[in-house]
Amino acid sequence: MALNIIDLIKGQLGAALVSQTASQLGESESGISKAISGLLPVVIGGLANNSDNPTVLDTVANSSSNGILGSLSSATSGNSFISGLLTSIFGDKLSGIINSVATYAGISNNSSSSLLNMVTGATIGSIGKYASENNLDRNGIASLLNDQKGIISTLLPAGLSLASLNVGDWAKGYGFEGNENPATKPVVDAPRVEVTRSTAETGTFPDRTTSSEGGSIWKWLLPVILLLVASYFLWQQCRKSETTTTTSVEGDSLKTKTDTTTVNSTATTTKVDEDIDLNGTALKGYRNGMEDQMISFLKSGEYTNAKDDAALKNRWFDFDHVNFKMGSANQLEAGSESQLQNLVAILKAFPDAKIKIGGYTDKTGNEANNLKLSAERANFIKDWLSKQGVASQVIAADGYGSEFAKVDAKASDAERAVDRKMSVRFTK
Repeated sequence: MALNIIDLIKGQLGAALVSQTASQLGESESGISKAISGLLPVVIGGLANNSDNPTVLDTVANSSSNGILGSLSSATSGNSFISGLLTSIFGDKLSGIINSVATYAGISNNSSSSLLNMVTGATIGSIGKYASENNLDRNGIASLLNDQKGIISTLLPAGLSLASLNVGDWAKGYGFEGNENPATKPVVDAPRVEVTRSTAETGTFPDRTTSSEGGSIWKWLLPVILLLVASYFLWQQCRKSETTTTTSVEGDSLKTKTDTTTVNSTATTTKVDEDIDLNGTALKGYRNGMEDQMISFLKSGEYTNAKDDAALKNRWFDFDHVNFKMGSANQLEAGSESQLQNLVAILKAFPDAKIKIGGYTDKTGNEANNLKLSAERANFIKDWLSKQGVASQVIAADGYGSEFAKVDAKASDAERAVDRKMSVRFTK
């Protein structure tokens, strides 16, 4: 029987990491677990279908030296070798996978993208570790990956199918049910895997097996689900306030503050990713969000008809989810690069357009430090965009500190958050 790669990964994506990642991405633990359960077969299937791909084999073989297993919590922000691997495997189907899993798990596209990076890191790191410990060369790794084709059909969780993934022909070689000759399909005794928080152990991957009596996972899963649902509604009834963690500039650096803010259900709105049309290409963004506003502005002719920069300088577009790690001017939070990539796509679609980046802080803290930090962050984004092939269109970057902040320094941290932002405007 072929080795099931899932068995190698079980110890990497445990309950503690799920909890930490949920907090980091601002999602529920159940949503994170559900997304991981959907992404695992996709990633393993992608590797299996590319078992002869030199990029895949080199990445796996070199993963041990990259220390990816020791830094999975930071893998959500992505890195070059994971990004290169995903592009090599999935190509232009990558965004469809991210969107489908986000919809399936009830999380944002940015969180889905971040989790794909983490799951991919855990998968290649685990395979690389196994290969190193068992002296597998690239041929051995290729054979191990190829063996997974007969197992993948057992891993797709209920509610997620090839059709819902909307990935087209790339999955034909995976050995999913319906894609191979039934006469040649191997019979594999492999467990189904669902990412969930176990009540009996700290691991996140209890085996899903069918009993000889005709029962199934539901014999133990249904009571757990009912208990969780009951606990959730009880918690909702008892909760009077919501604790939110935000960052603010204070003193010489950013610090994390936890405020207890009364929840006003009538004032709270949930933003949902939608398809934003960019000349026939769909970008994932919020309705009336940054991408939507910028594209509408460019299509309206206002930019083309502006005679000089003075006509444009007061029209800024705020990033919806481009954020920096606490105290850092060169480390983006997970999911930030997705919106920056959208901005790159907009600039390439409108090659005559030129932009300027602005960084802002609230009114707290030392203003000299605020100016310095906001300027460094603005320039970091300018440099990042320039490396994506639009350098001639990114004209300038400035930090304004708290110069344009509107909320009083004595206001709550949640109220001041509106002043802490990164923005972009068009220029001539």
